[in-house]
Amino acid sequence: MRTPFKTCLLALSLTAAHAAMAQTALPDSIKVPAGNKVVLETVGAGTITYECRDKKDAAGQYEWVFVGPDAVLSDRKGKAIGKYYGPPATWESNDGSKITATQLAVAPNGTGNIPLQLVKANPASGAGAMQGVTYIQRLATQGGTAPAASCDAGTKGRKEIVGYQADYLFWKAE
Repeated sequence: MRTPFKTCLLALSLTAAHAAMAQTALPDSIKVPAGNKVVLETVGAGTITYECRDKKDAAGQYEWVFVGPDAVLSDRKGKAIGKYYGPPATWESNDGSKITATQLAVAPNGTGNIPLQLVKANPASGAGAMQGVTYIQRLATQGGTAPAASCDAGTKGRKEIVGYQADYLFWKAE
């Protein structure tokens, strides 16, 4: 019997395949430049940690600040093939190769969902699946936004962990 979570992973994986073929349907800001092709499609499922901190340049105000992700990357069949963690944001294959990246753009993806994202990959460390990756797209995001819990002087320093899922498409130059 398939669990709702696995059904959702399957649906997200199918979405990734369609998204790779339909860059035209995405906001311009997160489209991958011509001359690149999808080489790996994954579904990331895990958590994002936030911490209640002083609001930058606003004395006496507080906000939830993104601390970092912790997710398992699975292939279209649901097999774990790597992980995503940070800081810094790092995508690591089970073969030991890994990359970090620089954010180029984000685009909204509905209330309660972290934004879609395009990042430019830095050179990979280690030989393997991440070697030669030029861009990574985060698509089909579900959840992951800052908690609704109170963030004030009394909760300063408190950490909250929220669940999320997203498709990660890895691109290489053609």
